[in-house]
Amino acid sequence: MRIAFLVAPEGVEQVELTEPWQAAVGAGHEPVLVSTQSGKIQAFDHLDKADTFPVQEVVGETSADAFGGLVLPGGVANPDFLRMDEAAVAFVRDFFRQGRPVAAICHAPWVLVEADVVRGRELTSWPSLRTDLRNAGATWVDEQVKVCDHGPGKLVTSRKPDDLEAFCATYLDVFAAESKEA
Repeated sequence: MRIAFLVAPEGVEQVELTEPWQAAVGAGHEPVLVSTQSGKIQAFDHLDKADTFPVQEVVGETSADAFGGLVLPGGVANPDFLRMDEAAVAFVRDFFRQGRPVAAICHAPWVLVEADVVRGRELTSWPSLRTDLRNAGATWVDEQVKVCDHGPGKLVTSRKPDDLEAFCATYLDVFAAESKEA
């Protein structure tokens, strides 16, 4: 399965990109780094610059049709940049319209709020997003990982880097099950 990893040109929490990416590779999938600009993205380790990674595809030049699923890594700045980019928000919304699975961790659900795809869904996130998610019509839960199937496509969410092991195992299981049903 080709899995889109959507990140802004800077601000992604590196471990929330690299661990799910490696889990996808280890499971035999093809992760693809998608961003709002070509070139490289700058990852962060909390507030400190970390590594850079090459962008493989650009939103607006690719579509949800090209992927079996979507992973949205967190970091505070990353989803804040993405939710201000209309093409990125439309890209995310299309995965839900097509019923494709989506996984989001930490602050990444901010992009889901902007795409207006959380209404009626149950999910988790970094605790500071709780009010934003509730105001957008979601039910927020404080769980290590949450799978929601209340709507088109399954949604897998987790709270923080400490949840990455459960997040990776769960999103891979959900994406594999969804690909068998497709």
